[in-house]
Amino acid sequence: MKLGDVQLERLNALLGQVLPANGFYAGKLGDKVGPFSSLEEFTAAVPFTTKDELAADHERHPPYGTTLTFPLETYTRFHQTSGTRGTPMAWLDDAEGWAWVLKSWQWVWANAGAQSGDSAFFPFSFGPFIGFWSAFEAAAEMGIRAIPGGGISSENRLRMMSLHRPRFMACTPTYALHLALVGKGMSLPVDGMGLDALVVCGEPGGSIPEVRKRIESEYGARVVDHHGMTEVGPVTVSDPANPRVLRIFHSSYYAEVINPESHERVPPGEVGELVLTTLGRHGAPLIRYRTGDLVRPIAIDGEDPEAFGLEEGIIGRADDMVVVRGVNVYPSAIEAVVCSVEGIAEYQVEVDQRGALPEIRLMIEKCGESQVEEELEARLRSVFSMRIPVREVEPGTLPVHEVKAQRWKVIAK
Repeated sequence: MKLGDVQLERLNALLGQVLPANGFYAGKLGDKVGPFSSLEEFTAAVPFTTKDELAADHERHPPYGTTLTFPLETYTRFHQTSGTRGTPMAWLDDAEGWAWVLKSWQWVWANAGAQSGDSAFFPFSFGPFIGFWSAFEAAAEMGIRAIPGGGISSENRLRMMSLHRPRFMACTPTYALHLALVGKGMSLPVDGMGLDALVVCGEPGGSIPEVRKRIESEYGARVVDHHGMTEVGPVTVSDPANPRVLRIFHSSYYAEVINPESHERVPPGEVGELVLTTLGRHGAPLIRYRTGDLVRPIAIDGEDPEAFGLEEGIIGRADDMVVVRGVNVYPSAIEAVVCSVEGIAEYQVEVDQRGALPEIRLMIEKCGESQVEEELEARLRSVFSMRIPVREVEPGTLPVHEVKAQRWKVIAK
């Protein structure tokens, strides 16, 4: 069966179970319930879902909104969005929905080369963030020895890794680099831990060549990128044949890439916004959900035409881009330049909107006594064709993040 036929079958099954039981979508879709005879008919008839809609629904109907398909007592899993763009939203899963999430993560692990009998280390504290709960449980379910590293210092995490020598580690790109720096300070280099691969997520760094190269150089191990969202689930993983491309789990998601303004589907090679429909999370579904993630779809040789990949991963957020003196500046572009310069331990970007035009500047913490400000300013000027000031701050001034690094600080008018 062709991928499009599989997606259409699962889409109609989703709509058949969700409607009219799901209050949010019953009110939103009305009589646009299918069954549909083609994916084109579905996209022509069904409107997008936005995060603003979900947030408003949660505010009107606290604490879980009206997006639940089944009775509340059937839900066993609680997670919460990061809240980086507003108030955190709670997201629930029933047993079947959670099993679907774990299946998607197991697809990620398999593409990373993990299998039963391997071991994986998880250097983070377990909070309401979904990503590492699902990664941990998916690994354990498929026979991987899952080693928790929460509630302890980075130094003790390194000692654990040195002792247990896991083959895999799951963390953010930022924390991977931080852990490498801590290891140097305690004469416990991370390239001696026996790691074969780091599965990185939570930030776009794993698909940025400069960031990936720096992590792989520090650890002597492969970097496997992955991305997902609390309200959507695990979506992508690095193509084993080409780490610059993220592959989508197309049998679990119907994916579209649209022009954010015209809403037309963009052709391969052009940048647009990723839109996802969750085909198996019936208890808490999302239909044509505008993720806000900017991506560049490309065809994958030898694959079904529907099975496109994402070149350079998640390029940025539609609401993160800043126009400075006529130049579009994305966080991932800044990250790539910073990581190309040796001697920077941490950085933060300030976007000052108080003047007539936005201004941008960087604060950095350095490793040792290296003089990197001028080199970084020169590289930023070369890439962006404008001067972006760089200022050194004292070590420990900038925050260290285990989960999602929030490096952009906006100073509003």
